[in-house]
Amino acid sequence: MPPAHPLHIEGRLDEPLSRWLWLVKWFLAIPHIVVLVFLWIAFAVLTLVAFVVRLFTGRYPRGIFEFNVGVLRWTWRVSYYAYGALATDRYPPFSLADAPEYPARLAMSYPEHGGRRGLPLIGWWILGIPQYAIAGILAGGWDVHPISLVGVLVLVAMVLLAVGGSYHRGIFDLVMGFNRWAVRAMVFAAFMTDEYPPFRLDAGGAEPGSAGETSDV
Repeated sequence: MPPAHPLHIEGRLDEPLSRWLWLVKWFLAIPHIVVLVFLWIAFAVLTLVAFVVRLFTGRYPRGIFEFNVGVLRWTWRVSYYAYGALATDRYPPFSLADAPEYPARLAMSYPEHGGRRGLPLIGWWILGIPQYAIAGILAGGWDVHPISLVGVLVLVAMVLLAVGGSYHRGIFDLVMGFNRWAVRAMVFAAFMTDEYPPFRLDAGGAEPGSAGETSDV
């Protein structure tokens, strides 16, 4: 069994899905996207603050950590609904908090024992460049651009849904694996963990070794 990563990102294929609703989900998600623009500005500013704090103390401020996890969680739900997976027709909640009833969940354990500081922290981040490049190819840097592998796979899945009435399970598993890889790279880039993202594809809706439920932060 592969070792557990501090980030848990999971999704449940929420069938039956509408054959055609996916065509307008991006439009329905606009209110979320507007809010997320401001949340991601705050995420970027607070990440810089957390970086400075970590340089001198080795610890990531817990309040900033919990807020940033909330932004990732909100983004993951919107992505899962509107463009990054399209695996549910349930409209995502406007919340930073965990929503146990929603089919897409994200949680991350706080690094209680501190971590790297000073120049080793900067050097460790630079080592992540190969991961960031792979994440960009897989999911467009988690913006899920249409030319990314996730974008192409989701489009194929939606065409098959329109024709056959079901979401291809093999495609769903790959989409989840690619998204999981991209978000792991994201939290490493944001200095939220010192654990280097594994070079492996953990496909499927549940994390490796998980029963399918995420833990709370």
